[in-house]
Amino acid sequence: MTQHPAPPLPPPKERRRLREAAALTQAQLASQVGVSRETVRAWESGRTSPRGRRRDAYARLLAQLAEPAPSEAAADGAPAPVAAGLPATAPVTGGPPVLAASPPVLTLSQGTRGEDPDRGDGPGNGRETGPGDGPETGRGSGPEREPALLPAVAAPARTPAPLTPDQAFDALYAFCAPALVRQAYLLTGRRELARESVERAFQLAWQRWPEVAVDRDPAGWVRAAAYEYALSPWHCFRPRYRHPEPPPANASDRALLDVLLALPPPYRRTLVLYDGVGLGLPETAAETEASTPAAANRLLHAREAVAERLPELSDPAVLHQRLAELASAERLRAARPPAVRGGSERRARFWTRAAIAFTVTLIGATALTLRTAPTRYEPPVPPGETVRGVPPRAAPGPLSERELELRAKLREETVTGPQRLVPEPG
Repeated sequence: MTQHPAPPLPPPKERRRLREAAALTQAQLASQVGVSRETVRAWESGRTSPRGRRRDAYARLLAQLAEPAPSEAAADGAPAPVAAGLPATAPVTGGPPVLAASPPVLTLSQGTRGEDPDRGDGPGNGRETGPGDGPETGRGSGPEREPALLPAVAAPARTPAPLTPDQAFDALYAFCAPALVRQAYLLTGRRELARESVERAFQLAWQRWPEVAVDRDPAGWVRAAAYEYALSPWHCFRPRYRHPEPPPANASDRALLDVLLALPPPYRRTLVLYDGVGLGLPETAAETEASTPAAANRLLHAREAVAERLPELSDPAVLHQRLAELASAERLRAARPPAVRGGSERRARFWTRAAIAFTVTLIGATALTLRTAPTRYEPPVPPGETVRGVPPRAAPGPLSERELELRAKLREETVTGPQRLVPEPG
C-alpha cells in the first residue's frame, strides 16, 4: 500500500492567526474539521498535532484560509458569511474577533470540553452539542466519514466599516450577559445579586474598554469581574441581602442549590467553571488564581460534597446537565446594553466629581492652614512656680489717739482759704 507523506502545517501561532483573520472561533473551525473545540485549542497551542485524515482536512482548511479569495459581492449586497451554516462574526475594534453578530442559543455552557485532544467528538465523550453545531456537521458518524471542509472564503466587494466601541460593547453584552446572570445565580442563589453582579462587571468593562477590547478573551475578563463581585463577602452587611430569597419551586433544584451554597466560595467557583461553563482545568486554575493541582483538589472535594448529599449527581455529565437545568429554571433577565453603558458613565462622572470635590477641599484646608499658621517659632509659656522667702504683705493696723486727733482736726478745717496758704504766726 502506498503511503502518502503527511501534508505540512504552519506553526501553531500562524494557525491561530489564520483562523482569527477569517473571523472564525475555535468552535466554528472545529465543526468544519469534525473535532472538538479543545482539540483545535491543543493544535493552536502546539501541545498536539493532528494525524491522519484530520491532518489532511486541517491542512487544506488552513491553505484555503491563507489563499486570498476573489472579490465577490453577495446577491443582496451584504457581506457573505465565511462558512456555510455559521453566523458571521464581528471583530472588536482593536482586538481579535471574538463576538458573534447573532448570539447562540442561551445555555449555561458556552464551550465544551473534550476528554482527549486528539479524539474526535463522538457520542461517548460526554460533549454537549454547541450552538454552532447543526445536523449537517455529522459529529460522531464513524471513522470513515470525511470531515467537512470549509468552502473558499468569499471576500466582500468592499470592506465593512469596523465596529464602534458602542456596537462592540453591545455585541459582547448580548452574547455574554444572559449566560453570566445564570452562572452568577448558581454562585449566589440570589436573583437580584446575580443581575447586579453582571451589570457591575459590564460597567467596569465599559470604563476600561480600551483594555478589554484588545484582551484575548473579553468574555473571560467580564466573567472574572462578575464572579469576584458576586462572591464578595461584604454583601452580607447590606440590608437588602440580609434575608434569603424564595428558593426554587422544584424540590430537586432546591436541594442542588443548597448543596452549592454550602460549598466554600473557591470550591463553588471552581465547580461552576469546570462542570458548568465547561472550561478546562488550566483555564479554571488561571481564572481562580490558583495552581492546577489546587484547582483539581478543589474540584474533587466539591464533587465529593455534591455526591455525598446527592448520589445521583456523582457522574460529571449528569452534574453538568443538572447545573444547566437549575440555571435555566429561573427567569433571569439582564438589563439593556444602553442602560448599562449609561449607568457606567454616570458612576464614572459621580466618582470623578467626588474626587475633584475632595481635591478642592484638601487644597482649601491646606491654604487655610498656611494662612493662619505662625511664621516663626513661638516658645510655649512655662507653667508658674511658687516663689519662696518673700514676706507676706501686711495690712495697716488701727490708728493711734494722736492720728485720730489729727484726722479730726483736718476734717474741721476749711478746705480752701488763706489759712491753708499762709501760715499762722506762732
